[in-house]
Amino acid sequence: MNHKDFICLKEAIDKKQKILVSSCLLGMKINYEGKAHPVDELQQLFRQGQAIPVCPEVLASLPIPRDPAEIVMVNGERKVYNNKEIDVTEEYRLGAQRTLDTARTSGAKIAIMKSNSPSCGCGKIYDGSFSENLIDGDGITVALLKENGVRVITEEDFLDCIRK
Repeated sequence: MNHKDFICLKEAIDKKQKILVSSCLLGMKINYEGKAHPVDELQQLFRQGQAIPVCPEVLASLPIPRDPAEIVMVNGERKVYNNKEIDVTEEYRLGAQRTLDTARTSGAKIAIMKSNSPSCGCGKIYDGSFSENLIDGDGITVALLKENGVRVITEEDFLDCIRK
């Protein structure tokens, strides 16, 4: 996380500004496996009314559980395919747009998103081979949020920040 993101997060927390947070990090069992990845400190922000839960895949009406998906390059374009080789790019784009709409409606200028996800991954995503290989890159939602001026960090960045 760069210094500007650190300052932005600290200010947002101190000023009680709204922060988008991946719903699975708030304890909601909605990831592709129907599981949660709760972070106590983020759950506290939610209980205080500061964290706004978002799950781009759920916002796009994808089921829980759902087939795992990863980003691949096809003819120079980023596409999302699930492990059954079904193109789910449009669903991921719809979820990204609905997440951006939520950020705009709420006034959130920062988002804390689940690392490595094809939607929410920030800085690292799986390489599209359905292995455990990570590559540099952002998920579909994170890329759209960043393009529209929302600062995005991972849950690891968040924990590093609040522990300093």
